[in-house]
Amino acid sequence: MPLVRVSLRRGKSDDYKRAIGDGVYQALRETFMVPDEDRFVTVSEHSESEFQFSKTYMDIARTDDLVILQITVSNTRTVEQKKALFARIVELLSQKPGLRKEDVFINLLEVVKENWSFGNGVAQYA
Repeated sequence: MPLVRVSLRRGKSDDYKRAIGDGVYQALRETFMVPDEDRFVTVSEHSESEFQFSKTYMDIARTDDLVILQITVSNTRTVEQKKALFARIVELLSQKPGLRKEDVFINLLEVVKENWSFGNGVAQYA
């Protein structure tokens, strides 16, 4: 059920963008026990003026390779699972496509289960 939104600066290759989706999906499978085929990822590329961020907020040195991940999930996970997800995403994305851990910004949005419809106008979890 996760919905993953990836935002980054324009100019990265399709393989780079696919690697981000692959890494996030793998981390979700491992830490949130997301089922097979439950993969929904959008990637949005932005020009410099459309992708604004602090390069130093919270004493974290970010570069223009910053990737912002916004992940919407049902509100059923523990704090420990969320921490594990964040750590695993950073670990995997540092391996492929080679992102610096400082350049991975993650925002987790939690919704109640009945707020999902995967098609056919049906609230499958309600």
